[in-house]
Amino acid sequence: MAGVGAFIAPGKSLERGIERARLADSLGLDSVYVTHLAARDPFTVLAAYAAATERVRLGTGVTSIFARTPVAMAQEAASVDEYSGGRMVLGIGVSHKVTVENWFDSRIDKPVTQMREYAGIVRAIIGGESPPKGEFFNTAFQFMGYEARAELPLYIAALSPNMLRLAGEIADGVMLWLCVPGYIRDVVIPAVREGREKAGKTLEGFDVVAAVPAAVTDEPDEARDRARADLLTYFSLPFYRRMIEGSGFADEIAAFDEAMGKGDVDGAKAAISDAYLAELGGVGTAGDVGAAVERYREAGAVSPCVGGIPGTPFEAALEAAAGALSERP
Repeated sequence: MAGVGAFIAPGKSLERGIERARLADSLGLDSVYVTHLAARDPFTVLAAYAAATERVRLGTGVTSIFARTPVAMAQEAASVDEYSGGRMVLGIGVSHKVTVENWFDSRIDKPVTQMREYAGIVRAIIGGESPPKGEFFNTAFQFMGYEARAELPLYIAALSPNMLRLAGEIADGVMLWLCVPGYIRDVVIPAVREGREKAGKTLEGFDVVAAVPAAVTDEPDEARDRARADLLTYFSLPFYRRMIEGSGFADEIAAFDEAMGKGDVDGAKAAISDAYLAELGGVGTAGDVGAAVERYREAGAVSPCVGGIPGTPFEAALEAAAGALSERP
């Protein structure tokens, strides 16, 4: 389970995504995750990656619980798991109000309760059991003439302490995005530990997947500017804003809001400080990427996973991540 992985979105070219997944596999990276964006279906992409790779774990990192019914989610995850030879990791999250309402015509009413119910149903279906009844999700579905791998891992995306505790209690891992090492050390690990203890378990065997924005480049300032543009949306989303403030960057949020209030997009980008970007990822040499991966490990991330910064050579970042993999104790 433990290791270094990558988030590999196909972007404009599915073939390029497949080539990068193949490279990650050949370099010895442990996992490849696909995020559910406003583009291709992540399970179909994972099936394409599975066909091109041999050993790397493949997962959704993440897909929203409102994108599919629990039945459809369980069926798709089990199918990709079977096709890939048992390499599937199902990462699920509640997403955000604006996405859930405008994309999926649904509502986030009680996020922790909705996640608990949804995950419990998916677990039951994959495990061949009768699904539990809930307030928001209900089904009597069970596989017929087919048996899924009951041990298929289920990870929950979490930012807040309550969702982190839930992940520790009922999931096999937690998926983190834009969580700097300090937040992982001070908030994520303690909250997850509380959830594990509630379930009578320890942190042993529990995966903590953390995204590490990375770029190997001779133009680090340009790469950081591209990262700022990529982060604008996240600085506008309530769940991320609370987490970023809780990470010690409330001044960045305040400066961002002031600039956006004036319609100053360039000012909003500038509010995303060098200090924040330096803690969040690794930009510069392969050594800088490796050092970022190590910061996440030291903070408690079991599986740091590099993600590309738009406009930078992601293949070089994958190679740097592989170098960090070879240096792990």
